[in-house]
Amino acid sequence: MTGDRCLAFVYAAGREKIREFAHAVGETDPRFFDVAAARDAGFADVVAPLMFVAVYAGPAFREALWSPALGVDRSLTVHGAQEFAWAAPVVAGDELTTRTALVDDAAAGRHRRLVLRTTSVNQRGETAAVGTWTVLERGAART
Repeated sequence: MTGDRCLAFVYAAGREKIREFAHAVGETDPRFFDVAAARDAGFADVVAPLMFVAVYAGPAFREALWSPALGVDRSLTVHGAQEFAWAAPVVAGDELTTRTALVDDAAAGRHRRLVLRTTSVNQRGETAAVGTWTVLERGAART
């Protein structure tokens, strides 16, 4: 799964899922809950908090990381880093397609470092978010 061999995951962003997520993470902005407030702010429907990216991009990342092709031992993995860049806002009714690509698989001392990139686009072809996910597989450096 390198370069142009990407996995894809499709997620339909629903109004209630956005509200549930916003509530769960302690958000209070009415644009995340109230359609009228979101529309007054220029959105078509309730807008998702930025970290809702974990809901629509996370499954694509996990599917790629645990794919047999990578041969990663889950019991040896630790979270290394995570970065996101957001572009188009996600609103209820959006259908997001996330593709994942392996961008690095290298030794980091005795460990194996994997870096995967997720790119999520909406149904209009606009990029919603790009994520860079770094995972260490302890003691699994490949020579």
